[in-house]
Amino acid sequence: MDVHHILHLDSLLPSAICNSSTKALNQKSFLQVVHKHGPCSVFHQDKAQKSPTHAETLLQDQARVKYIQSRVAKNSDTAVKETDAATLPAKDGSTVGSGNYIVTVGLGTPKKQLSLIFDTGSDITWTQCEPCAGSCYSSQREPIFAPSKSSTYSNVSCNSATCSALLTATGNSPACSSSACVYGIQYGDSSFSIGLFARDKLTLTSRDIFSNFLFGCGQNNQGLFGGSAGLLGLGRDKLSFPSQTAFKYKKFFSYCLPSSSSSTGFLTFGKGGSSSSKSVKFTPLSTATQDTSFYGLDIVAISVAGQKLPISASVFTTSGAIIDSGTVITRLPPAAYAALRSAFQQRMSQYPRARALSILDTCYDFSKYDTVTLPKISFFFKGDVEVPIAAVGILYANSVSQVCLAFAGNDDESDVSIFGNTQQKTMLVVHDGALGRLGFSSGGCQ
Repeated sequence: MDVHHILHLDSLLPSAICNSSTKALNQKSFLQVVHKHGPCSVFHQDKAQKSPTHAETLLQDQARVKYIQSRVAKNSDTAVKETDAATLPAKDGSTVGSGNYIVTVGLGTPKKQLSLIFDTGSDITWTQCEPCAGSCYSSQREPIFAPSKSSTYSNVSCNSATCSALLTATGNSPACSSSACVYGIQYGDSSFSIGLFARDKLTLTSRDIFSNFLFGCGQNNQGLFGGSAGLLGLGRDKLSFPSQTAFKYKKFFSYCLPSSSSSTGFLTFGKGGSSSSKSVKFTPLSTATQDTSFYGLDIVAISVAGQKLPISASVFTTSGAIIDSGTVITRLPPAAYAALRSAFQQRMSQYPRARALSILDTCYDFSKYDTVTLPKISFFFKGDVEVPIAAVGILYANSVSQVCLAFAGNDDESDVSIFGNTQQKTMLVVHDGALGRLGFSSGGCQ
């Protein structure tokens, strides 16, 4: 059994040209997922949009991780016939943390196209709205949504049960403006959105249209949302997108994040296509994080070059773990990361080391090589599920002379572990909320 990847270095650095061939295109309908700063993104032409540096990206990622860990530590309570699949393409967009991916949906009547970050670590969907009573961030590429121009828009009443449900979805108590419900949500990097909680028609595809979809119409928004118009919340709360559309999709969605910012992936809702294929292996949602709206995982073991690392099972059970589409770098308990780093360094000893990059402490200088040989890394989840990490998911490249192991250790053994989006690249990730399980399959997209 081959326990190594041969990696061409040019595959670590994004191309200037968009390669939009994804396997999802043969499905009936899907949303395309793109990297916000790559050539496939509508924002790419905007020279005023400066991509964050890798160091800035990792700093923002650390802020998101701290926010998630504090939410999990509080353990805040949360309120879950096969149909056609609707798929949104996923694009990688730098924001709310930073390594996020964006999809384009239609809102209102007539519909307005909006590029939203899709986020499995958030529940409420929101977009910037006119009038900007506080402030709107100016980087949004598309026109700001104007509720006054949508014939299907309505505000949620502030004395309704729907308004009260915002407490679990946002962690903040709702407020009233006249009789209208006001929401507020903030993220780990101090980004926030405040505005009216409302209903309007949401259009994914010509066959996937939802009347009275609940969303935040943000009139005071600030933060690192880049050119996006807001956020699509894919968490497990009853106000999240999967819960609101459960009557059609049964809380079933799948996505594939592309190998680089110059490729496209997809986001599909409902069973169908590759998400029901026999190659998908399922692990039950962890009960360790069931009191949050995050998707919990039970990590059982990690292997490097086919050898399971000597990590006590209690190391993973102490911290618990979640999967998150918005965290860039996978975070592990200190003892697990130390074992992974040691095994990786041992098998990479022939390559010259480079200085650390922010939170990434194991870096190499590959400037004199065309290809490098990497040890394969696999995660093992409950239910005897082995998930091999693609070669592009093992490393994070600042440049060919600074390429780092794309994992980091948590500060404390009790901090929740997070399976991040770098490690999910090219993998089909299936969320089956009705059956309480997560599925994984290699080679979901390129």
